[in-house]
Amino acid sequence: MIKRASGIALSLAALLAPQGPAGAQDAPPGPGGPDQPGAYASPSAIPQDVRSRDIGVPPSVGLRKLEPIALPERPDAGLGTSLELPNLPAFAPQPPPQLDIVRPKKSLRLKATLGKNGPEIPSDLVWRLFAPVPGPDGKLPVVAMAKGSQAVFDVPAGNYLLHVGFGRAGVTKRVDFSGEETHETVALDAGGLRLHAEILDGGKLPDDKLTFDVYSGGGDGRERRLLAPGVGPGSVLRLNAGDYHVISRYGSVNAVARADIRVEAGKITDATLHHRAAEVTMKLVREKGGEALADTAWSVTSDQGDIIRESVGAFASMVLTEGDYVLVARNKDRIFQRQIAVHPGENEEVEVLTSDLVDPNSPEVGTGD
Repeated sequence: MIKRASGIALSLAALLAPQGPAGAQDAPPGPGGPDQPGAYASPSAIPQDVRSRDIGVPPSVGLRKLEPIALPERPDAGLGTSLELPNLPAFAPQPPPQLDIVRPKKSLRLKATLGKNGPEIPSDLVWRLFAPVPGPDGKLPVVAMAKGSQAVFDVPAGNYLLHVGFGRAGVTKRVDFSGEETHETVALDAGGLRLHAEILDGGKLPDDKLTFDVYSGGGDGRERRLLAPGVGPGSVLRLNAGDYHVISRYGSVNAVARADIRVEAGKITDATLHHRAAEVTMKLVREKGGEALADTAWSVTSDQGDIIRESVGAFASMVLTEGDYVLVARNKDRIFQRQIAVHPGENEEVEVLTSDLVDPNSPEVGTGD
């Protein structure tokens, strides 16, 4: 019994030897030579029946996992040798991007000049490139659009319609693009129009009471088309060279001045229109220099009885062209009237006295009927 147990103990010791450091030193050489480690096994991998039957170990619940075992440390393989690497700068400057890399070489490049041999227009241009064939809606589709002094279009080769806008001036032309790098110059016969107004004798007028309407040419008015309504004095309108009709309004009643003006290419035309009008302020008082009566309704009629303007308030102020007028004031079912004459540039304050009471049924009162 003792010899048999010793033989089994020696065999089991050979299997368990790799578990500790001493077993690792006594392990047989591996297939790579005496310096290479041999075979190792986890104790938990030993069959349970051998452990329990031969060495008296109580049986366990079975194999659940492989227990980790310590492996021998390998000798230094020269990993401590430093590597010789070339010195690299912390920042390597990169060349700036080239526009030619982003934009194809073959483009349609456009610029515009004032007149055929005039200076190049530096800004405020709007470029639109249209397809020559109308779309389903009957309109020409916009292929490309740009703003500025020049335009660069990267479009396929083909035929296009180009429109260049410069304020209210513009030109449309056909462009045949071959697909190669193309430079095109568009000539605009455009100029500027700057408008002013004053009283006939040279008196200055307030800018906030002046507006201008600019129409296309046509002296008889049948072919006129409103191009720019409500233009303020001193503003420069960019227009195609040609003839225009201008209406100046001083106030909002009947002070109107008209003129036909020609705009030349490459120039700014200054035009001054003259008014024959004045500003009249009306008030109803009990005595001269008295306080104006509130809740007064005013009617201004021509000397023929046509109503020119109606207003409500203690003070009624309006600009009237020169001529004779009848002022009618209504206050508490009473009617007062006075005749006045307006002279160019002679602004005045007109007082209607309550003593100017008239019979409302009198034909002298201009009712405008």
